[in-house]
Amino acid sequence: MNLQESFISALNNLAAHKLRSLLTMLGMIFGVGAVIAMLSIGAGAELQAMELIDRMGLRNVLVRDVELAEDELNEIRRNSLGVSLRDASVIRDGIPGVDLAVPRVEIDSYKIMSVDGRTAASVFGVSWHQQDLSDLNVADGRFIDRLDEEQHAQVAVIGAGVRRDLFGVESAIGRELKVNDVWFEVIGVLEDLGSGGQFQGVDIGTTATEIYIPVTTAIRKFDREPLRAPVDEIVVQLSADQSAQASAVAIRRLLDRIHGGEDDFELVVPEALLDQSRRTQRLFNVVMGCIAGISLLVGGIGITNIMLATVLERTREIGIRRAVGARRREIRNQFMIEAFAISLLGGLAGVVMGVVIARVVAASAGWETVVTASSVILSTSVSMAAGLVSGIYPATRASQLDPIEALRYE
Repeated sequence: MNLQESFISALNNLAAHKLRSLLTMLGMIFGVGAVIAMLSIGAGAELQAMELIDRMGLRNVLVRDVELAEDELNEIRRNSLGVSLRDASVIRDGIPGVDLAVPRVEIDSYKIMSVDGRTAASVFGVSWHQQDLSDLNVADGRFIDRLDEEQHAQVAVIGAGVRRDLFGVESAIGRELKVNDVWFEVIGVLEDLGSGGQFQGVDIGTTATEIYIPVTTAIRKFDREPLRAPVDEIVVQLSADQSAQASAVAIRRLLDRIHGGEDDFELVVPEALLDQSRRTQRLFNVVMGCIAGISLLVGGIGITNIMLATVLERTREIGIRRAVGARRREIRNQFMIEAFAISLLGGLAGVVMGVVIARVVAASAGWETVVTASSVILSTSVSMAAGLVSGIYPATRASQLDPIEALRYE
């Protein structure tokens, strides 16, 4: 009997005992399905993290104002103004390898409207360098320039969602919108970069619902709470040969002196966040891999158990085959192939199950999942290997049966 005939015979034997075969495969199905589902969720999380990191800038260091209680701020403001334009200038001039130090101010907006509509959006005062820091592509019009910033121009660049809310399908360029009590002329509309999110506790918005105005205009035209820092964030862009984490240490030391030792700012290093995310992802993969491995181990034990029962109930058949000339190797191969067939079918069913779980998670939780070819190959390979290993002992035991004793077995 060649391998093809042995495989067909194995499938026929499995089909003759459908329920038993299905129950035997369940361990493999759940194990492979768990591996694919977990790895796809992990791959989706990693992809989303990379997209958010790209938004933050891998070579950037973010200096952010810290929200504190009013009584703490009263004490701190005696020694420190908080994050300010002065900090951006000092960082740019005093830290080696700094290409840009760009401030950003968030406006407390209670009313954003045009003649045709209203919207809820985040309003930021930014430098004309902001486009160099972030992946901000202008779909229509232009971005803020140096002249706008120097002249405190009342101009705005808006996201795609803001344009739809305020101006519908019409062109927004040259139209006016009102933020609180200040009117702005729209000079540009940004491409939609997709949804924002939160990465390692850092909120990252979406440009679709954002409005950008010159930072100088934001500081001059809008009031801030008396104890609030003049600037909410400074994005520091480093040269390609600079270490972000080492530069962050230097920036902290410099700002500590300027702020009189007050802890009223925080540093966010996207590179460090990415490293932490990858470590967390590796730990997640190891834990999920162990859980899936346990399922495959249980499935392998089930295959061993059912194959031993199969050898016992087919003892007389084995004796007849040996009597008519079948060799021990052929008997062993037959049962090995049958165990392999169980694991193969269970693995394929597990692949389908894993893909379905990944799609259900993506649809119900809004979490992006990525089913990779490597996860499918890995899980099915482990499943088939487990089936082969599980079939070794039963197959060897079947091949070593004495033909005469096997023929006498009832």
